[in-house]
Amino acid sequence: MMMLLVIVAFIFSLWAQFRVKGTFKKWSKVANSNGMTGYEAARHMLDTNGLSDIPIEAVRGSLSDHYDPIHRVVRLSEPVYYESSIAAVSVACHEVGHAIQHKVHYPMLTLRHRMFPVVNFASGVAPFMLMAGFIFGYFNLVGLGIIFFSAAVAFQLVTLPVEFNASNRARQVMVEQGYIRNEEERGVAKVLNAAALTYVAAALVSLLELLRLVTVFLGNRD
Repeated sequence: MMMLLVIVAFIFSLWAQFRVKGTFKKWSKVANSNGMTGYEAARHMLDTNGLSDIPIEAVRGSLSDHYDPIHRVVRLSEPVYYESSIAAVSVACHEVGHAIQHKVHYPMLTLRHRMFPVVNFASGVAPFMLMAGFIFGYFNLVGLGIIFFSAAVAFQLVTLPVEFNASNRARQVMVEQGYIRNEEERGVAKVLNAAALTYVAAALVSLLELLRLVTVFLGNRD
């Protein structure tokens, strides 16, 4: 039963990825009313929030947009950086939302940053521990692998409020500052909600996989 739930969640994750691409493509064809490009919206949002020192870089790829907290730079994919669509300004402002979180020390973002070094190591060794433990019947090693895998799951769960908060910040600023009109907020919500769904789906897959591993581990211990 647990394995079936993992498979269903994995299919849901694939659907979420397909949906975010489709939603972005749809709203990329809809121009925003004031003609702002993703770069212009991001630059204005940064400047009005006291972050004029943070640069914005155009990067290749689709949906490769992100905020780099180490180098303090917002990186926007070329379709977002140069275009003046609903999708472009939505994604651009979302990434600036992360920069604002960094500035105000948003607790969940701070926690995620502190977790990252540990999670980066744990997620790298966990699969090998689990594989070796199950192959050779070393269930103490399996248990250790589960603990390491739990750290990665916790990181994904912490990521959820970070993403939702960044989107909420973006939507509020976009309406208040006039980047979009009220009637365009529906499109913004569609883009940001579709993106958030991918994080929800990924967290759900990982959480169910963790529960499956724990169930198998406890079953073998008995």
